[in-house]
Amino acid sequence: MYYLTIHTQFAAAHNLIHYQGDCENLHGHNWKVEVTVTAKELDKAGLGIDFKVLKRETNKQLDLLDHKYLNDLPAFRESSPSSENIARFLYEQLQGVLNDGNVAVDKVTVWESDYACASYVAD
Repeated sequence: MYYLTIHTQFAAAHNLIHYQGDCENLHGHNWKVEVTVTAKELDKAGLGIDFKVLKRETNKQLDLLDHKYLNDLPAFRESSPSSENIARFLYEQLQGVLNDGNVAVDKVTVWESDYACASYVAD
């Protein structure tokens, strides 16, 4: 099994719902995002998936979040736009466009600061 990972980023504002503290107030982050996929086989060029394709598809999903107020987006109307829920959202979105029988999304990690991140991996 091959593991391939890309790093990218987006900026957005949010406030946590049902949170007792400062993060309940409107604030923003420059989130860093790591996406890891697995590939069972390599293509003729020796690639599991072209990093350009992986980054392009990830950035398409990040365009939905970038420079937005996350609480207003349909994906976060029922759940707080926490790093955990953002990681799950991106995982599910990418699964739909990347999983092809050979390549599969393995893990999405969202860093809200240099010292704090949340990852999502499906059961």
